[in-house]
Amino acid sequence: MTVRRDFQEPARCHPDLVIGREDLLAGARDQLASGGSVLLHGPAGIGKSTVLRALAEEYGATARTVLRCSATESESHLPFLALADLLGLVLDDVSPRLPVAQRTALESALTGRGESSLQRDGLALRLAVLSALRALAARGGVLVVADDLQWLDPASAELLGFAARRLEGTPVQLLCAVRTEGQESQEYDRHLRACPPGTLAVRLGPLSRAQVAQLLDHRGHGCLTRSTVREIHRTSGGNPLFALELGRALAESPTPPRPGEPLPVPTSLRALVLSRLDMLSVEARRTLLVASAGARPTPALLHAAGRTNAEAECAQAAELGLLATGPDAPAVRFAHPLISAALYAETPVHERRAAHAALSTAASDPIERARHLALASTGTGPDPEVAARLAEAAALARDRGAPSVAANLGLLAARHTPAEGVPSQEERRLQAAEDAITAGEIDLARDIAREVLARAGVPADRVRAWMIVIDSAGHTMAEVDAVFPQALADAGDDPRLLALVHYQLAWRALIVEGDFTEAREAAAHAAELAARGKDRRTELLSLAFQAQTETLMGHPEAPRTIKRALKEPQDPRVAWHHNGAGSARFRWLVMGDQLAEARATVTALLREVRRRGSVESEVHFLRGLAETELRAGHCGRALELSRESLRLARDSGIGETASAMLTSLAEASGGDVDRALSLAREAVEHAEEDGDQMYLSRALGALGYAQLVAGDPAGTVRSLRRVRRLELGLGITDPARGRWQGDLAEALVRIGEPAEAQDVIDVSREHALRLGRESVIAVLDRSEALARAARGELEAAVAQLTSARDRLGKLGYGLEEARAALALARLRPRRPGPGGFDEATRLFRRCRALPWLRQVDESLTTPEPEPALAVPQALDALDALAAMERQVAALVMEGATNREIAARLFISVKTVEATLTRVYRKLGIRSRVDIVRLAAARRAK
Repeated sequence: MTVRRDFQEPARCHPDLVIGREDLLAGARDQLASGGSVLLHGPAGIGKSTVLRALAEEYGATARTVLRCSATESESHLPFLALADLLGLVLDDVSPRLPVAQRTALESALTGRGESSLQRDGLALRLAVLSALRALAARGGVLVVADDLQWLDPASAELLGFAARRLEGTPVQLLCAVRTEGQESQEYDRHLRACPPGTLAVRLGPLSRAQVAQLLDHRGHGCLTRSTVREIHRTSGGNPLFALELGRALAESPTPPRPGEPLPVPTSLRALVLSRLDMLSVEARRTLLVASAGARPTPALLHAAGRTNAEAECAQAAELGLLATGPDAPAVRFAHPLISAALYAETPVHERRAAHAALSTAASDPIERARHLALASTGTGPDPEVAARLAEAAALARDRGAPSVAANLGLLAARHTPAEGVPSQEERRLQAAEDAITAGEIDLARDIAREVLARAGVPADRVRAWMIVIDSAGHTMAEVDAVFPQALADAGDDPRLLALVHYQLAWRALIVEGDFTEAREAAAHAAELAARGKDRRTELLSLAFQAQTETLMGHPEAPRTIKRALKEPQDPRVAWHHNGAGSARFRWLVMGDQLAEARATVTALLREVRRRGSVESEVHFLRGLAETELRAGHCGRALELSRESLRLARDSGIGETASAMLTSLAEASGGDVDRALSLAREAVEHAEEDGDQMYLSRALGALGYAQLVAGDPAGTVRSLRRVRRLELGLGITDPARGRWQGDLAEALVRIGEPAEAQDVIDVSREHALRLGRESVIAVLDRSEALARAARGELEAAVAQLTSARDRLGKLGYGLEEARAALALARLRPRRPGPGGFDEATRLFRRCRALPWLRQVDESLTTPEPEPALAVPQALDALDALAAMERQVAALVMEGATNREIAARLFISVKTVEATLTRVYRKLGIRSRVDIVRLAAARRAK
C-alpha cells in the first residue's frame, strides 16, 4: 500500500473535524458503501481535505489496498509525481503481472530511469496504469484517495483519468477533492469527466453561524463573545479555515477591534486573499479601500467620496477576481467578505481615516455619516460635537429597529464625550449596554456594565449598571446573587432606584427560589416604589410581572392586576416588551381558551419587536405564537415557529431552555419524537444546572409528553410525578399553565394505576372548574374515560370520550380533539361510522401530527382480536397462557415497554411483539391498555 509521508499517520476523525457536514457526509458514505466514487469540490479552506481524510479513514479500512496522493502547487510541474505517489510502493508487486512494454514504460516513468513521456510512451503508459489498478483489484477492493486534484501534474492527471474512465465493473473506487471557486463554478466538470462513471460530485458550502461558533469552541476559541463570533462568520463567509484563522488572531490580540471597524485579519489570510492586489493601480486600490470602508458601497457613493474613475477601477478589480459581478449592480460587492476586511487591515491608519472622512460627507444616511465621522476622528481626543452627532445617530438607529448599530454608535459617542460632558460618558455607555441587550448581544452588555461599575460613583449609574448585569444573567440568576446586596446599598433610600432592584428581586424569587407568593409580593412592592418615585416604566413592568405570576398561580386578583397594568398612561417600551402588560394579557388569553384573540395579540407583539430589533422579545413571542398554534392543532406551523425560536435563542444565548422545551412539544406533536426527547432532556438539564425552578417543571412536562408519544408510559409517569410535586411546592394551582395533568392520568392508566389517575383528575378538575378552564376539563374527561374503560365501564367511557371530543373541537383544540377521536376508535374498533380510525386519521392529518398518525397506523396494523371475552372469562384465560406469554403480560401490567421487556427476559423486541400478538388473540383483547384493565379487575377480585 502506498502512503505519502503527510498521510502516514492521518488524524483521527473527531466530531469537531466535520462540523456542519453531516448531510453531505451521509450522501458520500452511501455512495462509497455502494461501490461508487466521490469527488469533493469547493473553494480554498472550505474543508475538503478534512472531509476527505474522514471518509478515507472510514472506508480505507474496508479496502485491501489504499493508494494516496496529495499534490501541491509548487510540485505540479514535475511529470509523473502524483503517479509515483500512487503506485510507487506497489510497483514491485504489480510489475510482474504487466506486459513487458507496459512494465518498461511504467517503471521508466516512476523511477526516472530512462526517458519517458506521454508523447513517446503514451499508449503503453495509459494501459500500464489501467492494468496495474486491475491487477490490484483482482486481489480485493482498491481505494484511490487524491487530494487537490487541481495541482496534479498534467501527465499524472491524464493517466489517472484514462484509467478511471475504464474501471467500470472492477472494485476500484476514487475519493478525490478539487478546488473550485464560486457558487456556480463548473470547474469540477473537467475532473468529474476524468472519474469513473457515476461518480458523485459533492460541493462543500459555507458553514452556518452556529456551526462556526461550534468549530471555534472545539478549537479552543470558546471565550469569544457571540457578537464577535457573528462578525467572524460574516467576515469569513462561513469558510472554516478563514473563521479559525480570524478566531485565532482575535484570541491572541490584546485589544479587540473598535466598534464599527472590521476584524483584524492575520497575515496568513491577507496573503491568501490579496495575492492579486499588487496588480491593481494605486488609484484603483484607493477606490477599493473606500468601498471596503463603506457599509453599502455603490458607484454613486464612490463618486461622491471623490473617486471620479470608480467604474473603470472597479472593472479592473472585477477582472482580477476581487469584486463580484452580477445582476445586483449598481452595488459594489467584494468577491468574498474577507477581501474587504483584509484590504482594510492592510492599509495604513492615516489612509483609513481619510477614506472615512470622505464617506462622512458622501454618505446619504445620517447614521452612516456619523459612523464615518467617528472613525475619521479616532485618535483625535474627545469632541462634544462628534459625540452629539453619534448619540443622535444611535437614537435614530434605535427608532429604526437596529439596536446593535445603536449600541456601537453609543460606544463611539461615549468615547468622544468629554469627561465633564452632559450626558456623561457613563450614561452613554449604559444606554449602549441596554441597546446591546435589546439586540441580544449579552456579552457586550455585561462587559460595558462592568466597565461602568469599575469607575462610576453616581448611585443612579451604578444601580443601572447592576440591573444590566442581572439582566444579562437571564435565567441563571443564581450566579449573580452577590449583586443584589450591592445594588440595594447603591440604591439607598431612593424609591426609583429601589424599585429597579425589587423588580429584579421578584424575578429572583420566582426563578431561583421557585416561590410564586414571594415573587408576587416583591413585584407589588416594586410597583408601589416605582409609583412613589414617578417611574412609570418600572411600575408597568412590575404590575405586568405581578399579573403573570397571579395568572400562573390561579390567583383571583389576576384580572384586576392585568387591568392596572394596561391602564394609561402607557410606556411604549413596556407595551411591546416580553415582560410587559401585552405579554401578560396574551398569557391570560391562552390559558383562558381564547386562542383566536391570543394569536392576534402575540402576532401584533411579534411584529412590533421585530420592527424594533429586540431579539429577546422576538425569541419570547415566537415561542408564544408557536404555543398558540400547537394548542390550535396547527402542528406544522408550530414546529416551524418553535424551530425558528430555538435557532435565534441559540444564536443569541437568550431563552435556550424555554425554546428547547417548546420545540420538544412541537416535535413530539408534529415532527421527530427522538428529537423531542433529546430537546426535552436538554431543557431539563439546563434548568437544573441554572437552578431555574420555573422552567424545570415546564421542561419535565415536555419530557413526559414526548415519552407518552414515544410509547413509554412508565417514563411519562416518572417525569410528570416530578412536575406534580414541583408545582405543588411552587404554589401553582392553574392546570392550564402546563397542561400535563391529562397526560399523567393517561399514562397512569396505561401502567395499571387507575386509582392514582383518578386522584390526579379529581384534584385538577376542582381547580379547572374554579378557574373556568374548559379545555382542561375536556382533556381530563378524556383521561377519565380511559380510566373507566380500564375498569370495564366501556359504554360510559365511550359516552364521556364522545363528549370530550366534541367540546375540544368547538373550543378549537384540534390536536386534543384528534387524540380523543383516537382513544374512541381504540375503544370501539369494529363500530362503523364517525367514531372510527378514519376520523382519527382525518383529524391528525388536518393537524399535520405525524407522530400521532403513526400511532393510528400501528393501531390499524395490530391483528384483529377474536371476539372479546367477558372480564371473568379473560381472567381465567390469563392462567391458561404459556409461561413466556404470562411473563410478558405481567411486565406489561407493570408498565414496561417492549424494549424493557426484551432486555429483562433476554429476548428480542420482535419476539416480544409476536408474543403480545398471541396474548391479544387468546384473551380476546386488542391492546396493552386491555391487559392493564384485566390486571385492575384481577386486583379488584
